[in-house]
Amino acid sequence: MITVRSTIARLGRFRHLRTRLAVLYAALFALALFGIAAVAQVMIVGHASATAKAELATSGAVFDRLWELKANALADSADVLARDFGFRSAVASGDAPTIESAIANLGRRAGVANAFVVDLSGRAIGTGARGLRPIVAQLPFRLSKTQRRAVIAAGSRIYRIVVSPILAPVEIGWVVFAVPLDASEMRALERLSAVPLHASVLRRVKGDLWASATEAQIGDPAEIAQFMRSGTGKVAPLRLRGEATIALARPLLGVDAQPDAMLLLSYPVATALATYRALQIGLVLAGLIGLVLVLLGSRRLAGSIARPIAALDAAARALGEGARTEVAVVGHDEIARLAESFNLMSAGIVEREHRITHLAFHDALTGLPNRVLIREQLEAALLRAPKRGGRAILLCLDLDGFKGVNDTLGHPIGDALLRQVAAIVSALAVDGTVSRLGGDEFAVLLAEDCEIDRARVLAQAIIEKLREPMQAGGHQIATGASIGIAVGPDDGADADTLLKNADLALYRAKQDGRGIFRFFEPALDAAARRRRQLELDLREALKDGQFRLNYQPIYDLKNDRIGGFEALLRWEHPTRGNIAPIDFIPVAEETGLIVAIGEWVLHEACRHARDWPAHVRVAVNVSPLQFRNSGFANIVFQAISRSGIAPERLEIEITESIFLEGAEATIDLLHRLRAIGVRIALDDFGTGYSSLSYLRSFPFDKIKIDRSFITHLDTDESAAAIVRAIVSLASALHMETTAEGVEDSAQWDRLRVQGCSSIQGYLFSRPIEGAMVARMLEGDRNKGSAVA
Repeated sequence: MITVRSTIARLGRFRHLRTRLAVLYAALFALALFGIAAVAQVMIVGHASATAKAELATSGAVFDRLWELKANALADSADVLARDFGFRSAVASGDAPTIESAIANLGRRAGVANAFVVDLSGRAIGTGARGLRPIVAQLPFRLSKTQRRAVIAAGSRIYRIVVSPILAPVEIGWVVFAVPLDASEMRALERLSAVPLHASVLRRVKGDLWASATEAQIGDPAEIAQFMRSGTGKVAPLRLRGEATIALARPLLGVDAQPDAMLLLSYPVATALATYRALQIGLVLAGLIGLVLVLLGSRRLAGSIARPIAALDAAARALGEGARTEVAVVGHDEIARLAESFNLMSAGIVEREHRITHLAFHDALTGLPNRVLIREQLEAALLRAPKRGGRAILLCLDLDGFKGVNDTLGHPIGDALLRQVAAIVSALAVDGTVSRLGGDEFAVLLAEDCEIDRARVLAQAIIEKLREPMQAGGHQIATGASIGIAVGPDDGADADTLLKNADLALYRAKQDGRGIFRFFEPALDAAARRRRQLELDLREALKDGQFRLNYQPIYDLKNDRIGGFEALLRWEHPTRGNIAPIDFIPVAEETGLIVAIGEWVLHEACRHARDWPAHVRVAVNVSPLQFRNSGFANIVFQAISRSGIAPERLEIEITESIFLEGAEATIDLLHRLRAIGVRIALDDFGTGYSSLSYLRSFPFDKIKIDRSFITHLDTDESAAAIVRAIVSLASALHMETTAEGVEDSAQWDRLRVQGCSSIQGYLFSRPIEGAMVARMLEGDRNKGSAVA
């Protein structure tokens, strides 16, 4: 037992909790301080922005008012000149020297370097920039009757224009003043503002692109264009001259609907915030002082809390090392209650460890050892067996039809059934270890001194016992079991190999009919490897295009011609050559690859059929797994649409097995295919158990008579009677019939007499490659012409 005295002796080395608490308190204070500072900063920025916006709006209004006054003064000066009789006479007579002298004097008096007179012929006389003259000459004619002022762009410069008419008494010309909006004008405007703002005039370069007309590049053109698109007359952030600003763009009235120039007023954010710098510094200093005080106080408080907790920490460390530990309880506060809880926890840990260990190595549902434990025991048995001359015998047991129990009766009934099976097997295998590997799979490891005959007897006893109906959850359930047996070390020197081989033997038992047991044989492992390799090769074949389609003709007895072809899948392996469909189709169905392969077959068959005559159909076999695919109808529709063939030229061949799972859904899908025009044929008719009931459920277009009846047509009268009955039945139901496996002319003649619609077999042709179909159809056509 560890006492408080020993924990106090070790307390001097523990400082982490106190530091953590001090840092936590300081962090909380810092966070609160940061929040206050953030709110203050937001308010400062907001107030500065509002002030800047107000100043910008005021400065813009001042600029408009100043220009209004200056424009009025210029207009008054022009009016005085325009009323002069001599000047009007000179304009009326086109006396250019007189006009030029008068307008020059007017420009000097008004302080305007660019002054012109424009007559009715569009001639501009006056002084000023040479490039400005052609623009001024057209300007009076472009302005509306009421517009006498505008801002225009001439090259890279911007001008304010004032136009005053010369009346005698009708308009005989115009006095035009052009005042440049240059850097000096902008500086004058800046001096009128109460804040240190920047003023610039922007000219439209092209579309939404703007450039400064009063100074060098002031900002990113793309950002300025985006600012302009956001709306003029609005105050918004904009980066100018390498710094963040608050800007206002005011359009300057132009000649056309869109202004050629903008007045851009900007106020640097840093300048706006400069007046608040002292307040910000004060807030930072106050926060730092408060943080230091909180650190000192929280460290002192944390020390008083951490000491008793340190004692509990030391006891917990000892408990973690495996020692049975308790802490003396002093007082009645939270720390004391924590010490009491610790003592209870220490007492309960041992119990929980035992329970956890049990759960880690046992199945929660049945209480049997699980896969982990049986594997450990199997590994130990395999290590001991050679030394003692014994063996490790493993039986793998799997219930037959358990999935159906879960699906129909529910998982609680399935769980009850598993518990009963566990009890039955445990009662029979008293000399072995029974475990549940997972799902409905169990394993039995027999004692090392057991003989192989004991495994046979036990396996047979389990199978016979599980054949008997069992009661689970108020339901009587009939089930069964298949068992695979592997004997180590001959069938596997390690646990994983022996488990795998017992599972292979179980798989063989299920293949051989279920309800039996099988011992492992090396051939099973080789077969499993071959099957796995075949699965990998199938995936490569689908990816690399190793499949091809052969076609066997279906001869139409009524019209005496080829009426269609059945598409037959062939696989030419790059190293193993042609692989028979009977070898790879089952693997494709088990792995689900048949869905992708079947889709390829449908598209390929329809693509080939596109080049055949319109009366020649193509028949495609469809696996039940394909039919259960929810998108199968869409795949058929896509194959028809992409190939362009008529839907009635595609014939889907199915077998009775597609009805075994979900007959209603299958019939619904058949009707959907029939609705788009696809024909449906029932293949291998007569070999199943419920053929007649399926004929009543769905009106097939065709019945294919299985070759087993055709083979003995001449030698077995019962076979002939069955064929005759099938043909009569199909005729009564308005269905066609195709006889499969016709190999001699006697069968041909008899089937024709009995009224069979068409035949298929080696008598007419073996399956041929797709390239040979056209040649066969041509020969069939020539034969028909010769007969005609």
